[in-house]
Amino acid sequence: MRCWGWLLAGATMLAARSAAAQGAPTPQITTEPASPADPGPQVWALHGQSTFEEQYHPAFASGLRGPNSLDPGSRGDETFDATLYAGVRPWTGGELWVDPEIDQGFGLSNTLGVAAFPSAEAYKVGQAAPYVRLPRLFLRQTFDLGGAPQRAIPDLNVLGGPQTANRVVVTIGKFSVPDVFDANSYAHDPRQDFSNWALVDTGTFDYAADAWGYSYGAAAEWYQDWWTLRAGGFALSRVPNSRALDTSGGQVQFVAEAEERHSIMGQAGKLRLLGFLTRGRMGDYNQATALAEQDGMPADIAATRQYRSRTGVALNLEQGLTGQLGVFVRTGLAEGGREDYEFTDVDKTFAVGLALQGASWGRPADTIGLATVIDDISRRHKNFLAAGGLGILVGDGALPGSGPEQVVEAYYSYTVTSYAHVTADYQFVNNPAYDRDRGPVSILGARLHVQY
Repeated sequence: MRCWGWLLAGATMLAARSAAAQGAPTPQITTEPASPADPGPQVWALHGQSTFEEQYHPAFASGLRGPNSLDPGSRGDETFDATLYAGVRPWTGGELWVDPEIDQGFGLSNTLGVAAFPSAEAYKVGQAAPYVRLPRLFLRQTFDLGGAPQRAIPDLNVLGGPQTANRVVVTIGKFSVPDVFDANSYAHDPRQDFSNWALVDTGTFDYAADAWGYSYGAAAEWYQDWWTLRAGGFALSRVPNSRALDTSGGQVQFVAEAEERHSIMGQAGKLRLLGFLTRGRMGDYNQATALAEQDGMPADIAATRQYRSRTGVALNLEQGLTGQLGVFVRTGLAEGGREDYEFTDVDKTFAVGLALQGASWGRPADTIGLATVIDDISRRHKNFLAAGGLGILVGDGALPGSGPEQVVEAYYSYTVTSYAHVTADYQFVNNPAYDRDRGPVSILGARLHVQY
């Protein structure tokens, strides 16, 4: 069914030929100083995007193989999505957005086998035929508090218009938690920059989401001078890592983030400190391992689920070094005794990377990125996998020799036109699923992204 992806991507590109480019596909709000010629608030907008990604890995060395293992044979898989962004301003400061989407395709090995999975365009739900869903339907309200006059730049999920530097922004509805939290200018958009899950988001940020990465909830942001405070509450899925969200209010996650903005030698930077508290029915690794030892069966985390808490923290830095070069660092730690609920199997993470724009070689709209991430899990988590347990993405049936999962990713994003980009991507994965008996794996990727 790969022809569906190519045909739909081609149709979207043709439709985009008469439209202007409109920035990044995440609803992060960017601003610029207001001018006397400010046209006033944008009343409505329609935008669209389409992304096709193909990933391939050659055969690699493999020891044990379990239900959640990366296929050791030569394999390629593709994903495709097309999104319509429709927004209207119902009143002053308000924005109502609806984003219907078409999805199709699979991640490598059906999005299994690597904790730092190589494609953030791949959902946990793969399907050969295109299908329609509604990932976002939300209301955003901005309350001006004074300060320097600014203008929000029109973008996907952002209506342009005047606002003040000091303000409160409230978002409520269905959206993705990283739409508001854990942003980073150099690594947060798998349609235009890095592809790896643990680079575009902090690997330990086990944010509330259904199997596609979205949730119902509300978030508030307070922008003041050089800092911003954010907080929000979101619905967990009914069962960890599943399609249906628990809308009863009984299983929830609370997220808080503090952001500091600064300038070093004339180059802008941001530092964010994030924390989360998850309250839901989740399992305990030690209990599941003990039960497996008693009955001689593979460890089953579901057998130990009861109402518990899980916490985590993350530190996220972005810093400009020159006008074209920037660096980012992400690190995080999550409670390692309870099961990862939604995102992926990571209890400790450290990522660092660079992004360079192509002005120095006459391609100012092109970007080169290079980054590495090292992830690991707790001893209790390793014992659970060694006892045959299965995580969200990993589980080789045993774990005779464990080691940190190490990933290096490099990409080149080539600007075809103002609305179309082609990206070549390479990832090297060592100890996939924390298993020293598997890999290393080289993953080649190609991505076509159009946006208007």
